[in-house]
Amino acid sequence: MRNPLVLMVLTLVVGCATTPSASENAERVDLIIEHGTVIPMVGPNLSDGAVAVRDGAIVAVGPTAQIASAYTAADRIDARGMAVLPGFVNTHTHVPMTLFRGIADDRDLMDWLQQFIFPAEKNNVDREFVKWGTRLAAAEMIASGTTTFADMYYFEADIARETRTAGLRAVLGETLIDFPAPDNKTWDEAIAYSRAFAAEFKNDPLITAALAPHAPYTVSADHLKQVRSTATELGAPILIHVAETEDELRQVAERSGGMTPVAYLDSLGFLGPDVVAAHSVWLKDSEVQTLASRRAGVAHCPESNMMLSSGVAQVPELLRAGVNVGLGTDGPAGSNNNLDMIEEMASAARLQKVTRKDPKALSARQVLEMATIGGARVLRLDQKIGTLEPGKRADIIVINLAEPKTQPVYSVESAVVYAANGSDVMHTIVDGKVLMRDRRLLTLDTAEIARQAEVYRQKVLRSLSQAP
Repeated sequence: MRNPLVLMVLTLVVGCATTPSASENAERVDLIIEHGTVIPMVGPNLSDGAVAVRDGAIVAVGPTAQIASAYTAADRIDARGMAVLPGFVNTHTHVPMTLFRGIADDRDLMDWLQQFIFPAEKNNVDREFVKWGTRLAAAEMIASGTTTFADMYYFEADIARETRTAGLRAVLGETLIDFPAPDNKTWDEAIAYSRAFAAEFKNDPLITAALAPHAPYTVSADHLKQVRSTATELGAPILIHVAETEDELRQVAERSGGMTPVAYLDSLGFLGPDVVAAHSVWLKDSEVQTLASRRAGVAHCPESNMMLSSGVAQVPELLRAGVNVGLGTDGPAGSNNNLDMIEEMASAARLQKVTRKDPKALSARQVLEMATIGGARVLRLDQKIGTLEPGKRADIIVINLAEPKTQPVYSVESAVVYAANGSDVMHTIVDGKVLMRDRRLLTLDTAEIARQAEVYRQKVLRSLSQAP
């Protein structure tokens, strides 16, 4: 029979031999992530690095031995064989549309919108639909490493409440459009809703309220000007689709006397550093320069643009011009079908390589920047998130690189972008709170979400079969 005392002593000895001990004067923090390959997105990577977190913020980043001797924490995450990096920033999506996932694939944008999405929204979208769609999307994003997202949809205040409960960070824009929407039937109602939404979430630590005019072809010039003045008054960002398709060019030209979308918006005094232009596929060189001079950000959505055959954005030209460019998945309903930002990074890089016949057109490091600090800059959150450095909010993900598909790791950026996918994210942390640990979501009931998703699938199918 083994002596329990001897076993305890042996355990303590082994533990002391393998884990650096904190000094007597060590600072107490809430969480230490240690022994990982840290990609801080500022400065060099750390092959055996650690991150210390306290009160929702990053306190220190450095070699594990250094952090372990200076800090002590009750909660620790062992990241051996894993990459530790800032959480992904999804700069453009429509999260409740998860409940329309796969409803109408393999169609062009206008057919998809007019024949399927608009009728399905008219017959199904209400506050309960939005709540469950947001919960489904939040579960998917947390599980695949997205910690911040920008959204434009309806009932956005409900999306905000669900997002906050799930623990995610978000820039959320109430959709403004020149025809009756599921939540607001008139333009004036939508503006009033947006004002109330902004007031409710003013100074919220996780939620930034935005205004989201749908596009320059669905919102009149006078209404676009009103959005501009309202956003300036409220200090709110603006989210808008811009130059997504060739058909949009035609529609905008017809209503503007021949101008392109960017030129049209600029003529209205609309553009500025608070504007996020989603897609921005069909740009002239002069428009790239306009976006740069106005310091507007671009949400690049390569998988959506491929899925809908919309075209290929001039990402290298935008970056060279100094435009802040982030990545977005778009809505997961026929224009992408998932919210996996790792897939989005790989697609962004490969799309530029093949269309330009240049393997150097967009590198793994560049798309990783677009998915982290680049997206943070687009959303004007780069003072809070996007890098791992002291003082930033602790939005951190840990990606397993020890699986056969990612081994061996010669370049950690390459392994993350080209070999991993969202299911390799092991831990997701937002504002210092662990939302997923060892692939187990802690803030959402995934089983109930899946049950409700099936209920809505049947309801949506019935509504489409009854549509005229």
